[in-house]
Amino acid sequence: MPVAVAQKPIVIRARKERILVEFPENLLKRTDEAARRMDKNRSELIRTAVEQMLEEMETKRFELELAAAYTANAPMSREMMEEFIHVDSEGF
Repeated sequence: MPVAVAQKPIVIRARKERILVEFPENLLKRTDEAARRMDKNRSELIRTAVEQMLEEMETKRFELELAAAYTANAPMSREMMEEFIHVDSEGF
């Protein structure tokens, strides 16, 4: 009887690129202290902070687009509500 051989999962890693970022001395000290408290290195902390900021920006953009869509569709929603208002009063 053949024996099944477990295959290792394929891990695809994103290519990393080294960059140079200038920090004011005080901000760098605060960054290093925070990284130490979080048991991360400086690069991990900065990557995490940038990722969170970008996600927040994307969420805010989506929320603004959603609010604009609700506003644009408000007249149609009101018309539909008024068209079916009699159903609400029928008492299910």
